[in-house]
Amino acid sequence: MEDKLVIGDVVLESRLFIGTGKYSDDKMIPKIIEKSGAQVITVALRRMDFEDKSENVLNYIPKNVRLLPNTSGARNANEAVRIARLARAAGCGNWIKIEVISDNKYLLPDGYETIKATEILAKEGFVVLPYISPDLMVAKSLVDAGAAAVMPLGAPIGTNRGLKTKELIQILIDEISLPVIVDAGIGKPSDACEAMEMGAAACLLNTAIASAEDPVLMAEAFSHSVKAGRKAYLAGLGSVSKYANASSPLTGFLDSIENC
Repeated sequence: MEDKLVIGDVVLESRLFIGTGKYSDDKMIPKIIEKSGAQVITVALRRMDFEDKSENVLNYIPKNVRLLPNTSGARNANEAVRIARLARAAGCGNWIKIEVISDNKYLLPDGYETIKATEILAKEGFVVLPYISPDLMVAKSLVDAGAAAVMPLGAPIGTNRGLKTKELIQILIDEISLPVIVDAGIGKPSDACEAMEMGAAACLLNTAIASAEDPVLMAEAFSHSVKAGRKAYLAGLGSVSKYANASSPLTGFLDSIENC
């Protein structure tokens, strides 16, 4: 059975998106990409040094991987829009991950400013993937604003705490017509697998791989977990019962022996 993820007009086979931050050495990024199987990688525009070619993170991203610039550092819609336009002008394509964060303590996204930026950029032809708290009304507004997907956080960014917002994410999956890509907070391959079992379209993560003792091996582990979770979702999870339910009959066989 063919199972593809479609974002905008692009068809993707991999449902694992990865980031480029926090690695001890950017030179490991190509190996991370290879082992993860990721076809989409996000990078902050402020990490791209177009003047110094030797220190540009883009040097380590293969040409066949789709770049997803993000607006990290934007505090309002106007700043996010400006960063997105700069990224496209610099040759980074028309995909953009909107991050609007004015809260410096918890780093939670500003839903109102995110909606504003999404509406502006979608009208300019950008494929917009906004990072949000898992709020149904915000997500519905983003659908109306022209977003190509919504990216709710599983836990505060960079915490590796897992799916703390699981029930709210499930509501988005059930109620939103766009792909739901779980972003931020995923710490273990089992977290990613669970998100995919719920029906998430994809997972985006960075810290969980970059902070592992062996990032390359962890990237491979996440690749397997995302695939396993997706297959489980497509297969249809078994029902959950309050009481024990034997997989084999408890009567009949012993009764027939006793009657011999």
